[in-house]
Amino acid sequence: MSEAEADLRAADGRVPGRRGRATRTRLLECTADMLETTSYRELKVIDIAREAATSPATFYQYFPDVESAILVLAEEMAEDTSSVAELVRKGPWKGQAGYETALALSDSFFDFWDRHRSLLRVIDLATGEGDRRFTRIRSRMLNEITVALSDAIKIAQPKPKHDLDGMATAGVLVAMLANVASHRYGFEFWGIRTSDTRQSMASVVYWSVTGSKPPTV
Repeated sequence: MSEAEADLRAADGRVPGRRGRATRTRLLECTADMLETTSYRELKVIDIAREAATSPATFYQYFPDVESAILVLAEEMAEDTSSVAELVRKGPWKGQAGYETALALSDSFFDFWDRHRSLLRVIDLATGEGDRRFTRIRSRMLNEITVALSDAIKIAQPKPKHDLDGMATAGVLVAMLANVASHRYGFEFWGIRTSDTRQSMASVVYWSVTGSKPPTV
């Protein structure tokens, strides 16, 4: 059995066929949609099944409970960060082009949090409660970007201009980007424009990666 097939196994261990995979996908999509308006603590199997036009018994063929379906969604979301890490690795980090890379990185965090806001809210809550399954997903989700930024720092600063550990700096940058993206609308409520927040994020990233002031924009 391939790894992909193992990931798709039903609750009873069987690998579903084409129709079964379509049903499983529909159940996951309905779970994700309902998280937009319903607290995951209040989300019930019967509600998801009704939304997917199927039965609770069918839901249980694929997932033992609602939390298991959310974990699958979280795993899939974590894989979505690979494109962000790739942006860091492939983007230039010198001069104006480097600043544009920093802006693109900031935008990618805004976009990621906008697309996955409801699911990220669940992950943050479960992580805060000490659920190691969600903690591992969150760590893996951000680790690839952190490593990519650390490598970018090493390349941009062969001889570090500041006596700072590259991996630590990268970790701080990722934490900043994630938290600012998650509080973006709170900033707007305080009267801070997203365009200004974006430029501030990019400037901090550029300075931290290159060790130099960002070019005048």
